[in-house]
Amino acid sequence: MTEVVPLRRNARFQWLWLGSAVSRLGSEFTRLAMPLLVLALTGSPGLAGIVAGARTVAFLLIQIPAGVWVDRWDRRRTLLTAQSLQAVVSALLAALILTDQVQIWHFVTLAVLDTLCAAFIEPVRDTAIRGIVPTSQLHGAYAQEESRTHAAGLIGPPLGGLLYGLGRAVPFVVEALTFLAAALFYILAKVPRRPSDPSQTSTREDSEEPHLTRRGMRREATEALMWLWHRRGLREVTAAVMVLNLLGGAFLIPLIVLVGERGGSALTTGTVLAGLGIGGLAGALLSGRISKLLPPGRLLPAVLTIFGAALAATALPWGAWWPMVPLIFITLSTPSLNVVLNVVIARMVPEAMLGRMGAVLSMGGMALKPFGPVLGGTLAAALGGAAALVILGGLLGLTAAAAALSRELRHFTGYVSPAADDALQPEARHGQAPE
Repeated sequence: MTEVVPLRRNARFQWLWLGSAVSRLGSEFTRLAMPLLVLALTGSPGLAGIVAGARTVAFLLIQIPAGVWVDRWDRRRTLLTAQSLQAVVSALLAALILTDQVQIWHFVTLAVLDTLCAAFIEPVRDTAIRGIVPTSQLHGAYAQEESRTHAAGLIGPPLGGLLYGLGRAVPFVVEALTFLAAALFYILAKVPRRPSDPSQTSTREDSEEPHLTRRGMRREATEALMWLWHRRGLREVTAAVMVLNLLGGAFLIPLIVLVGERGGSALTTGTVLAGLGIGGLAGALLSGRISKLLPPGRLLPAVLTIFGAALAATALPWGAWWPMVPLIFITLSTPSLNVVLNVVIARMVPEAMLGRMGAVLSMGGMALKPFGPVLGGTLAAALGGAAALVILGGLLGLTAAAAALSRELRHFTGYVSPAADDALQPEARHGQAPE
């Protein structure tokens, strides 16, 4: 019997995680700098929302094709190429800012290009975890992934605000360097090149590949969609997450406006947003215990309730720093849901379908997200930051009530019966992760 190496000694996973962490940190630097710069140049929260919304629209349009291609292409080469192109996009935006030539259409165009690269990077990283981490260690791996995300959220925004204070182009220069460093770490991780299913690999002749791509793209995407449709409970979770991402994605611009209305600087805004990282780190550490207390179908309404109440509480008139406190509670609850759902997906989905299925689930969860920044920016422009946040919190509370009343969600545990699973599998099912 082969001894399972502890996760902390799994060098390939740790290099992969380090690359993801560095890349995420760079993205967090510009997460704050981008809307601050658009607001400084245009004075319009609505335009800042449009730039953010354009990113999500691009992600949704390319995500399913990217998932299909990830299941077909050399995954390591795809990851390195996309990450390197992200570095080029960040460097180009920095150059435009330094030369005072940047315009709003530059923000939209380069944001879209960056997002197209991310659409390929994320499914490759997800499938790589399945390929290099035993099934018994998936929970620990995804908990560590959550820690990465929220650690970046903790230190990224205040550092991004500090870098922005040094110069408008500085956050984008640093972001480009972090993307290059991430590409190096991915090389060291030796990301698996292909899915284990030989029917999905590049054993076809090169002359056949374009023909098969044209014929099989719709079929393979439809296969993934039908797989999700027949998973009762999981499809309801996806619908609820759609609303969560719409409303959760709408609060950033109203929050920035609120802090500014109360006299906060860019550094103050970044520090307030660090509350998301503080809560996320604590939530990631607690995710193992919380996930054992509640199954996914009951955990989701609880997370929605906490999110909505905390978001409304940011509007309390207690100064520019106060919103940091309720933001901690928002992300204190969400990591457990993320970890549980990631483990469920990794266990349920055949390895050769992970790229497509991850894209379908992500797209399902994000289908309404493009409207989030636009909604938040519009509400903030019309009503002010505080009123916008109260409205968003109330809508999340209504979503939580609807989720709690759903019979399918209440009974969803993340497992399917073997008979149902066998009946609904795709044509080929090979390459399951080692136990």
